Amino acid sequence: MSESDRIRQTAITEYEYEPVPGLPERLPPGEKILWQGAPHWDVLARRAFHVRKVGLYFLALIGWNVFSDIQSGGDPVVSAFWLVIAASLAIGLLSLLARAMARSTLYTVTNRRVVMRFGVALPMTVNLPFGKITGAALRDHHDGTGDIPLTLGPKAKASYLVLWPHARPWRFSPPEPMLRAIPEAQRVAQILATALRDAAKPEPTQEAAVPSPSAARPQDKERRQDKVAGMALHAPNDSRPLAYTSDRA
Repeated sequence: MSESDRIRQTAITEYEYEPVPGLPERLPPGEKILWQGAPHWDVLARRAFHVRKVGLYFLALIGWNVFSDIQSGGDPVVSAFWLVIAASLAIGLLSLLARAMARSTLYTVTNRRVVMRFGVALPMTVNLPFGKITGAALRDHHDGTGDIPLTLGPKAKASYLVLWPHARPWRFSPPEPMLRAIPEAQRVAQILATALRDAAKPEPTQEAAVPSPSAARPQDKERRQDKVAGMALHAPNDSRPLAYTSDRA
């Protein structure tokens, strides 16, 4: 199988050697990296592992036990102490897991595909060619981080359990791979949107690229120049269809 054929396929592979950071093999000619980044571990801990909700749960549990012990004449310190220990262990383990997952994850956007490398014990990659991506979205948070879920075509196969936590929550069938808790999410969405738009453009033919000199009147040249200038001016706005929700105040 050629390099171009492998790029056009959606695949989840395991590997031990990484010739290029985030990629299981070197890029073929014509492909270049546009962006690489990893999740913020603390944001991943809050939004994927819900350490804040776990902390609030234990806080409510401690308050209830203290209140019950006071009402019954028991010792609230003993029960509160063991619950604090349990809460610390739970939050600590979840935070360590989030940190390990963030350190082992690297997202890559090239001019042809999106590649997701993750895995604490055994690294694996998810290859998502632009031809298999039918849509993308952006969810930006108030801290500057954000999530970019990708909608895949019907022929693309992916597993929610394999992708998690790099998948859009509660989208099981079909799952949506997601660049999660990434910094400067709006800038990354702009890069991805531009790359998807450029990849969708048909390659110009030689006849269209070389117009007849006799047919090019000065008025037409001015109109074409104005049109190109307008397109360049509005290109950033045109390449921002990536948005579904925002928690900015």
